[in-house]
Amino acid sequence: MHNELNGTKNIKNLVTGGAGFLGSHLIDQLMKKNEKVICLDNFSTGKKSNLKKWISHPNFEIIQHDVIEPIELETDRIWHLASPASPIHYKSNPIQTSKTIFLGTYNMLELARKFKANFLLASTSEIYGDPEINPQDESYRGSVNTVGLRSCYDEGKRIAETLCSDYSRIHELNIKTMRIFNTYGPRMSSNDGRVVSNFISQALRGSPLTIYGDGTQTRSFCYVDDLIEGMIRLMDSNLNSPVNIGNPEEFTIIDLANKITKIINPKLKIAYKSLPEDDPLKRRPDISKAKKTLMWEPKINLEKGIILTIDWFKKNYFSSYN
Repeated sequence: MHNELNGTKNIKNLVTGGAGFLGSHLIDQLMKKNEKVICLDNFSTGKKSNLKKWISHPNFEIIQHDVIEPIELETDRIWHLASPASPIHYKSNPIQTSKTIFLGTYNMLELARKFKANFLLASTSEIYGDPEINPQDESYRGSVNTVGLRSCYDEGKRIAETLCSDYSRIHELNIKTMRIFNTYGPRMSSNDGRVVSNFISQALRGSPLTIYGDGTQTRSFCYVDDLIEGMIRLMDSNLNSPVNIGNPEEFTIIDLANKITKIINPKLKIAYKSLPEDDPLKRRPDISKAKKTLMWEPKINLEKGIILTIDWFKKNYFSSYN
């Protein structure tokens, strides 16, 4: 019988990619609930420093391991976050990215099957590709280029969702699928190629902010604390179909650049470069399903979240910033 059913606090959590941006924030919340946590990470992009406060805690364990290889660990809940998540990382080795997503998901689902563990897949809004509708709800099947530079990640996550759906049907596993939209906040890597970290790093260095395309393309930015709350609510719910988790407020890339320069240095210029292949022009979640079934919606607006993120970047990457 699982620990959840016993009503104890000894739930065993396995978090793959736990040393990464999202994984480490999730682990913070699980540890605060006095649960047991095993962090599984190969540290290709994750950082042990993200978890330093828990290193010697008796409820916490780190195992260096690549999810491409099977592993046997008894667990009650698997939070499967292991995957390159920024374009710089997944484009640099696309074959490895595809292997990590497919084999990693397969291996973790096999582990869930063996121990009858609850399973959450960190999927992505990228499965919608360059969407033809806006906002995107969970019924939209997407517009993805199967042979483009981003397809290793986009199609990887799509097959991961397929695997989860098949394991749920065939092996009757309790599986949650979370489609994550753009998320930002403390512990983002300063050089991961994502627009929020790019702009903040460039602004703190006094460099022009690089906008790809004309800047009218839109994104929706969810602060990490809100995202993790949605993730935990999903795992604790009875919802077994994919759900969007993100902030439905839509901003152009120019809007974002202006917000960041206004806080750091209004005199900074903008440098325009050509738009990368298959870069989506619109990205905004319809979160009606999350509101109705999880009673979840984001609380932290972009203005507040950007200030919190800039403060963290100043302390951790630009400590000499005046």
